[in-house]
Formats: sequence, structure tokens, C-alpha cells
Amino acid sequence: MNLHNAEFLKSVTEPRNFISDELPQIVFAGKSNVGKSSVLNCVLRRKNYARVGQKPGKTIHINYFMIDEMCYFVDLPGYGYAKVSKTERARWGRLMEQYFAAGLIDLGVMIVDSRHKPTADDCVMASWFLQTGCPLVVVANKVDKLKKSQIEPNLAVIRETLQLFEETPIIPFSAEKGTGREDLVARLEAAAVVEE
Repeated sequence: MNLHNAEFLKSVTEPRNFISDELPQIVFAGKSNVGKSSVLNCVLRRKNYARVGQKPGKTIHINYFMIDEMCYFVDLPGYGYAKVSKTERARWGRLMEQYFAAGLIDLGVMIVDSRHKPTADDCVMASWFLQTGCPLVVVANKVDKLKKSQIEPNLAVIRETLQLFEETPIIPFSAEKGTGREDLVARLEAAAVVEE
């Protein structure tokens, strides 16, 4: 899969515009300030492919990217940002519920901050992914900000807090340094192969 062959397709705010064809959908989710755009840019080896916002909570659409005509990367709106109005948050919640209920997800990629215990919002997002029955990969971003001795204990807290299955991988990741990129890309490529 040629990750350089990435094309932004569209932003969606309504279920009737969800893409539903035979191509796999790899879905990226994470809190507003967790570095989701930076992780996507690191995977694609692009500087500003997924917009990196100065203000968290700017992605309020579901954004579709076509990757090498093999699969879609689906960038979900960042969640858990306090300065969003109640009606905006409710709209976001409805859109997410409808997307998860549509049964379109082939692989979930959930991005969390390796430095902190996951929030209540993170737990809700993880349970949504786990309820779909699709494979899930958790990316623990910003490990470059941790001491080596902190990494394993922090990953254990993430696993326990999100109530992940034993087989759910947690990838120690740094969008800044590229740590964990190869592991994540291998899992994305495996999900992008459509079984005949």
C-alpha cells in the first residue's frame, strides 16, 4: 500500500453522506488535543495532510481520505473538548452513534495520551469500538515525553482503564519521533487487504 498516494475525499456531517462501498474503512479517533492529526501525518509521512489545529476541537466533521485506492482512512471529530457548546456536543454524539451503528468499520485506531490515565470520554469511545466487534488498535501517543521506566506501567493503566481485551494491541507511539510507526503501518496494511 502506497501511503503517499493519499487523497482527501470529503467531509461528512450527515449519515446519508457516509461512504459505504466494499473498500475497508480504517477509523481514527481520539480526544481533541491528543495529537490525532500528528499521528495521521506521521503515518502518511506528510507535514500537514490532516490539519493540525492550534485550537483543539476543530474537526467537527467525519473526514474521508482515500489511500492508494485500497482503503479509506476515516478521521473522526476530536472529542472531549470543553469549549464546545452543548448543542454542538449533542450533534457530535448523534453523528458518532450513527456512524458506529452503520457497521462500516474494518479497523479502529484509537489514539490516547500515553502520559495520562484515559478519560471518561476515552472509555466511551473504546466501548463503542469494542461493541462493533471490529479489531481495535490503541496508539499511546507522546511516549517521547515519558521516561523509559514509565512506559510499561502507563500502558498497563491504559489497558485496565479502557477495559481492553487481552489481544487488543497497544502501540507505544511518538508522532514527533516516528516511534511505533512501522508497527502501526503494518496493522493498517493488513486491514486494507480485502479478502476475496
